[in-house]
Amino acid sequence: MRALSWNLFHGRDFPPDPALFTWRSRLLRVTESNEKYAQVNRPLLHEFAETIAAREWDVALLQEAPPRWLGPLSRAAGASGTCALTSRNFAPGLRAALAWLNPDLIASNEGGSNQLLVRPPWRIHHVMRFTLTLRPERRAMLFARLRGPDGRQVAVANLHATAGDPPAAAREVLAAAETALELAAGTPLLLGGDLNLRPHRTPQPFEDLEQRFGFRGPFEAHSIDHLLALGLDVVEPAHALPDSAREVRGPHGRVLRLSDHPSVAASFGMP
Repeated sequence: MRALSWNLFHGRDFPPDPALFTWRSRLLRVTESNEKYAQVNRPLLHEFAETIAAREWDVALLQEAPPRWLGPLSRAAGASGTCALTSRNFAPGLRAALAWLNPDLIASNEGGSNQLLVRPPWRIHHVMRFTLTLRPERRAMLFARLRGPDGRQVAVANLHATAGDPPAAAREVLAAAETALELAAGTPLLLGGDLNLRPHRTPQPFEDLEQRFGFRGPFEAHSIDHLLALGLDVVEPAHALPDSAREVRGPHGRVLRLSDHPSVAASFGMP
């Protein structure tokens, strides 16, 4: 099973040149550019959908995904999909309209979701959603049981933990791991997403994940995006794809770099 995890940054681009982030662009939707990169303030659903569809994966765990993107992303990738709403989703129609008019100005206030895309021959058999915390904003875990054509099953849990507060993130991640293990009930389990924890800075939660719950690494020391397995053979450890994997053609021959996160990929053998 090939897995992909990616925080979509609410469907926006993030060039490596800070000078391209201007108030002129944010307020007036002016495209800024340097010799290589452009920063645009417009909807990028097409670019994200093409990038996700072009990757090789069986299951994709997405965070900070605009809820309205679930259908288009699923269709583009030839996948089934499901989602769990996270924060700032009151008045979704109004938020979606504002995000279409000015994505950078509304930013995360469009509302977010954790999404799971699954390609054949795997299919989504059962879905559950769990709220991990309501403060400072709602964080949720999306849990799904997948079934293959030969009857084999695998459970997948996707979450996005609180940012900027490692103790809170650690509590959420460990609570999600415990809940997912109970729900999996012995079925092989893939736990992943944006955990907002870096092993080299906050090692204890990863030691707990490994020693208390049995999740297998290795864990990328400087990454906050992870794919952890239990009951699966690690064929290709989780690793960040190069920045070029999320770069697409932009205006006037420039490059757009999608999201402020690299995507993370891993491969697992089924028992």
